[in-house]
Amino acid sequence: MRVVIALGGNALLRRGERADAAAQRANVARAVRSIADVARDHEVVVTHGNGPQVGLLALQSEAYAGVEPYPLDVLGAESEGMIGYLLQQELMNVLPARKIATLLTQIEVDPADPAFEHPSKPIGPVYKPATAKMLAEARGWTVAPDGDGWRRIVASPDPRRILELETIRRLMEDETLVICAGGGGIPVIANGGGRIEGVEAVIDKDLAAALLAERLDASALLMLTDVSHVVAHWGEPDATPLREATPGRLRELRFHAGSMGPKAEAACRFVEATGGMAAIGALEDAAAMLDGRAGTCVRLAGAYSARS
Repeated sequence: MRVVIALGGNALLRRGERADAAAQRANVARAVRSIADVARDHEVVVTHGNGPQVGLLALQSEAYAGVEPYPLDVLGAESEGMIGYLLQQELMNVLPARKIATLLTQIEVDPADPAFEHPSKPIGPVYKPATAKMLAEARGWTVAPDGDGWRRIVASPDPRRILELETIRRLMEDETLVICAGGGGIPVIANGGGRIEGVEAVIDKDLAAALLAERLDASALLMLTDVSHVVAHWGEPDATPLREATPGRLRELRFHAGSMGPKAEAACRFVEATGGMAAIGALEDAAAMLDGRAGTCVRLAGAYSARS
């Protein structure tokens, strides 16, 4: 079975942890054990989030006053390479007989996507209001309140095309476990002359994972995060963990746009487009999720059997 496994950014750097290399290596080791449980018996492609890592790189870039801050596409590429390296090395240690490769992946977006007119994705450090206003005027940023401070917000356009798709396919044909499309991929557009250019945007990693799984004709999409299930009516007295759901059921529910919302939408898109299975659950439960024994399993109506 061909399986795409998507690791959430918070699975690789847990909430409240120091963003140092040692913490990330420890979390990568946990993730790889779960991936290996599936990869021993199935064809696996791995993708991952990069939110905390891009935030760290943005802070480091801001700290060096002698150079203009690097653009988001470059920061995305840096984080994709960094996380891919950590995952690739640990996978080689756990699965020494397997070929493993990390591929920097560009994903094309539409320059006319409405998201560019309505930025919504917070990135980088938190600023005081006066500093945020000054940076917005000097750099042409859009800024908005976030908690006790202000942050830059950028567009989060829909992913349209994976530029390295055929390369990924070739690697898979050679029985290589591929790590790709990290952080939603590097956002690019094709200009009027067909030239590829990076853009100041962040593609949602879950929607990119759904597109990747669909384009690779995967049978399953597993989204591993820091919660065990999707919860209906989160934070309310009637909150209920969902063990199974159809896309229709998920679309009836409201989820936070910054956490479970994109995962639910990604699951719906993949299942509706392919008729396959998507699952959302805890980092350690990948194999059990694939077997329908853990997490929230999303299938078309009538496509699953009741779980005990």
